[in-house]
Amino acid sequence: MRICFVTHKVIKGDGQGRVNYEVVTEALKKGHKVIIISSELSEDLMNQASVEWIKIKIPNLPTVLLRYQLFAIASAFSIWMRKSSIDLIVANGFITYARSDINCVHFVHSAWVRSEYHPFRQQKDIRTMYQFAYNRLNSVLERFALKRSRHIIAVSEQVKQELVYDARINEQLISVVHNGVDISEFYPKQISRTQYNLDEDTIYALFAGDLNSGTKNLDTVLQALREVDEVHLLVLGNAERSRYPKIAEQLGIGHRVHFLGYRKDISDIMSLADLFIFPSRYESFSLVILEAMASGLPVIMSNRCGVAELISEGAAVIMEDPDDKVGLVNVLTELVADPERLKTMAARAREEALKNHWGIMADKYMNIFKQTVNPLPAANKA
Repeated sequence: MRICFVTHKVIKGDGQGRVNYEVVTEALKKGHKVIIISSELSEDLMNQASVEWIKIKIPNLPTVLLRYQLFAIASAFSIWMRKSSIDLIVANGFITYARSDINCVHFVHSAWVRSEYHPFRQQKDIRTMYQFAYNRLNSVLERFALKRSRHIIAVSEQVKQELVYDARINEQLISVVHNGVDISEFYPKQISRTQYNLDEDTIYALFAGDLNSGTKNLDTVLQALREVDEVHLLVLGNAERSRYPKIAEQLGIGHRVHFLGYRKDISDIMSLADLFIFPSRYESFSLVILEAMASGLPVIMSNRCGVAELISEGAAVIMEDPDDKVGLVNVLTELVADPERLKTMAARAREEALKNHWGIMADKYMNIFKQTVNPLPAANKA
């Protein structure tokens, strides 16, 4: 089978790009020929004999919207030129004006523009107005793309429901395949804190995310931390233009909040922490939570994260309200006072992650690809 993947990135260091990478790798293992239409591709895939890379180089136009439109047009032309030699076209949301057979959805613009947490509803300025206009246009374009696709893969049940109720897609066309995690990269490691200038006897919580986005909800984490003196916080993410270092100082906890910047050694940093805090206000899945669980970290998260669907009782604390500062204070206080519970949660978190590694995810994708190309006769579906 010749499978054409249309996406911006097929690389390991990106959430959606990593999913694409793992599915492409699995397709190659199963002997399929792969055409990749993208702007970025992992070097190890470039050298594969069964991979044809059509690189779409986009000029540095003033907005993401213009760059993505140019990509959509160029990718559609590339598909049209090779249409007779392609058995299956796999796309990510609205990314091309060409029809797709499989559309893998990681984010639903139609749902996001209606969300109470959209930046435009929090603060109205030129930047958030642009974001709202961008999301609004993409909600129209994603419906256009999804309505023309034969089958849709959602990364969580949450995304599936958004596709049904916000994008108005027939739920019978949607399969849910949760993202995976690299259990060989993320696992409980023994790393000395002293080499990172951290105290061996201090309790460290970890937060990781976009520090210029209020959606990740570091605000509530910092406010709760002020009430729990014995906990320090490690923060992963580029803080150069972030308001959070100043907020930490204003709250009087600057000495207990360690901004580590953007790091590539995330799996090592996770092994320095005692627990992971991520009460995000909206996540279609949240791969970082699964990575923390694979690293053997107890997790405090909100029920607005799609990954919550995978977690059984005892593997994490799931908050009903991401903005419940008092609830977060109580959970932190209870966990810090109960080392045995932390240990049990850590073990269960690792067990949950082992059930959701990349190989399991990629195999599910390949089964859907096969069924789409060779559908069962109607009589056999029952």
